[in-house]
Amino acid sequence: MYTMNRFKFNILTAGILLFACTACSESFLDTESKTESTTDNFYKTESDALRALYGCYDGWKHIVSNGGVSFYLASEIMSDECFGATGIADARNYQAIDRFDISQSPADLNLFETDWKSYYAAIYRCNSLIAREEQIAWSDPTVRGTYMGECRALRAIFYFDMVRLWGNIPLFTEPINENLPQANPDDVYAVIFDDLKYAAANIPANAYPKAQSATNEGHITAYAAKALLARAYLYYTGYYGKEPVGITKAEVLQGLEDIISSNEYSLIPEFKNLWPASSTTWTQAADGSWSVSGPYIDAEGNTISSCNAETILAQRFNYTSNWSGVSDHNAFLVMIGIRTAAVMKPPYGQGWGSCTVNPKLLSAYATGDTRGTASIIDLAGEGLDVATQQIDQREYTGYTIKKYTPMSKYLDGAVTDAITGLGIGNMMISQYQDFVVMRYADVLLMAAELGSANAKTYLNDVRRRAYTTDGTVNAGFAEIEATPTNIMNERMLEFAFEAQRYWDLLRQGVDYAANQIAGTTNVLSGGNADQVVITADKMRATQGLSQIPYNQINLSGGVLKQNPGW
Repeated sequence: MYTMNRFKFNILTAGILLFACTACSESFLDTESKTESTTDNFYKTESDALRALYGCYDGWKHIVSNGGVSFYLASEIMSDECFGATGIADARNYQAIDRFDISQSPADLNLFETDWKSYYAAIYRCNSLIAREEQIAWSDPTVRGTYMGECRALRAIFYFDMVRLWGNIPLFTEPINENLPQANPDDVYAVIFDDLKYAAANIPANAYPKAQSATNEGHITAYAAKALLARAYLYYTGYYGKEPVGITKAEVLQGLEDIISSNEYSLIPEFKNLWPASSTTWTQAADGSWSVSGPYIDAEGNTISSCNAETILAQRFNYTSNWSGVSDHNAFLVMIGIRTAAVMKPPYGQGWGSCTVNPKLLSAYATGDTRGTASIIDLAGEGLDVATQQIDQREYTGYTIKKYTPMSKYLDGAVTDAITGLGIGNMMISQYQDFVVMRYADVLLMAAELGSANAKTYLNDVRRRAYTTDGTVNAGFAEIEATPTNIMNERMLEFAFEAQRYWDLLRQGVDYAANQIAGTTNVLSGGNADQVVITADKMRATQGLSQIPYNQINLSGGVLKQNPGW
């Protein structure tokens, strides 16, 4: 394996290897290396470049599956959609994140340390390939543009996550071993914008045509880069209240219009069919056996990927995790799943009970809007054993996430005749539902927000689909104007639990976000009356930013500085 230098503040950890991936002939996400490489004999051929690129993708997956908090989970905990929750006897680290208040768990001085290390390890992989681009014998400029465009887009994703979480971070654009101070966020965004513009310009539009999406294996396309560029632009201009250098609103909007006019993507007819748990039908025969069907189930009863006409970018995971260092699963699902096994019935599998849903979100869905029941599990309404669930659950609200719930064939608390991909094996490492990073609906709503001439059409296309059942538009649907308030409200309903809401709030201003998130909600913890109390002042004190791990500050010799409020 390629041996990496350690950053002085312990960015890289033992066991995180640059080329933990297969040769190109094997599955893109089966990431165990079969050959030995060093910097002396690597980075020579296009095959080397592809293998290094796979290592970059593997670094992205490791950020989610490595046992840290993860960006997706943190985004939900900090939003007004969910509470930290977990089990009644668990530590209160998620409550510290939820309340923006370290006094909830004073000993947790390194809430995000695993995530911090994993991000910088993934960035190191990208920087290693980018730094050696010129020494690779490229036979085809389109191959070069594709590989390097994907690599730079991945680096942009990593930095965009990090700069939103922590705001003030060291910026590495080369694979170096230095104790760097935190960069001005403007400089980090300059790299993000530049990387995404490069990817949009250099990955050929036909590199991964939509017709091949089922075998794309999660590669970043030029269209995905344009959509991510718009997301980064909207966040930067909102949170920092100014226009970035080197990218214009007109340029960003044109990228979205390019996606729309390409005809590569479309809204799938029914919202529920975007999500395995809301679209899978379970039938029990007279003999007690179960059968399963739905858009995510093939003829043999196996789950298939989320690639469909609406998916622009999905992060892919594998059912290959084990206890010997292979970590390919989607740990986000495991953390948010229903906590108590005895509660289970098809299609739900067991998890650790974080992210109980704030009841105010369910009440926001109007009559006829199918997104509420497709996005949220109503435990009592779906006949689950709520009394048993309440005993072990902290901050029980009666509702939890459906879009990304673990799936397993449970009956009376026991796994019976498990379906491949629906949670067979150990519940902690067996989930591999894709995480959909970018959907076509997001492109339409971002284009509307940026002032497209078709803004009203785009907004109401998304709304109309939300009110459609079996090809018929429900009576509750009515067209609305594309005002900023209407667009942001539609984003809340459309993208619930997709790691978007918190950042949509924050880009409308810290004060606005704090007031939306703050409040007192009655819950049950261990079956007893409890309250979740979130104060706006705590969030204002942190400016919506997360704790920088104190270990990293200490290892840097004080070069790194903690964010206010932590």
